[in-house]
Amino acid sequence: MTTIKDIAKTAGVSVTTVSRALNGYSDVNEATRKKIVETARQLNYAPNTIARSLVMKKSKTIGLLVSGFIRESLKDNFMLNVLAGVNDFASTTEYDIVLFNTNSSKQREKTYHQLCRERQVDGVVIQGIKTDDPYLEEIIDADIPCVLVDIPKIGPKTGYVSTDNIAGAYEAGKHLIELGHQKIAMINGHDQAFVSKERLVGFEKALKESGLKLLQVEDGGFSEEGGRASLLNIMSQNPDVTAIFCASDLMAIGALSALKELGKSAPEDLSIVGYDDILLAKYVTPALTTVSQDTHGLGYEAAKMLIGMLEGQQPGKTIVKHELMIRDSSQQCL
Repeated sequence: MTTIKDIAKTAGVSVTTVSRALNGYSDVNEATRKKIVETARQLNYAPNTIARSLVMKKSKTIGLLVSGFIRESLKDNFMLNVLAGVNDFASTTEYDIVLFNTNSSKQREKTYHQLCRERQVDGVVIQGIKTDDPYLEEIIDADIPCVLVDIPKIGPKTGYVSTDNIAGAYEAGKHLIELGHQKIAMINGHDQAFVSKERLVGFEKALKESGLKLLQVEDGGFSEEGGRASLLNIMSQNPDVTAIFCASDLMAIGALSALKELGKSAPEDLSIVGYDDILLAKYVTPALTTVSQDTHGLGYEAAKMLIGMLEGQQPGKTIVKHELMIRDSSQQCL
């Protein structure tokens, strides 16, 4: 295995000069740097990244910490799209990424700081943390830079990336109201999700401006089965409901299946609007009216912010675009 001593001997320079040239120090003459880099290439030199990280106190690795990454997550591709976005930006830099999963139980066994140090990451993109998870408060005060996805928190070394969930849900509400619906219910996610709180606020705001109130709110846990069960509950308690807003497309798809069980259909008997615009949204029958969010962009912008922080920039917030996609599952109230 080629070492920096071999490069130094071949190039006729000191080991210190080789080390500083390969690590990007500015006090090495440019001609000398080029000679050293070319010599390293000819000798097929591969740097010892572990040793380098000990010297530089940087691993050049960022983590994507995901809470609740389960089989159900594959249906909506949300986390996979975030991961793809993180990877796409990181691939334009010198940073590598590592994926690790957590849940509320794991967070009580090992601190956020311990987890990051064990994985030797310089910073972390975090997705899926709940409002009552042990890591949340620890993250805000930690000395390890992080960027939160869809969690509006900022600290000395903490920033966040999100869509405007309040505005997106508001637009969904206005859409149903403009179609003439007045008896409207909502299937939300769960109380521990920031996006659930924000989407409820935005949707209720649209209704309140028109003098309307939600007939009923059910929590579907962001799952297809949760959406199915929630719709059945709503229809049994408020059979005159004409429209339902679901805080995720998976729940909306579950609601559509429940509607078929009842011998009814969308949008003739009930208009349904989702949120996320997952791949399945345009292929279910009827094609789902939904609020599209740029999930790839969430990951891309999160990695961009995090690596910027690691290079000396200050944390902040980035809001990615959303758009109401009007399809076949909603229509004029008859």
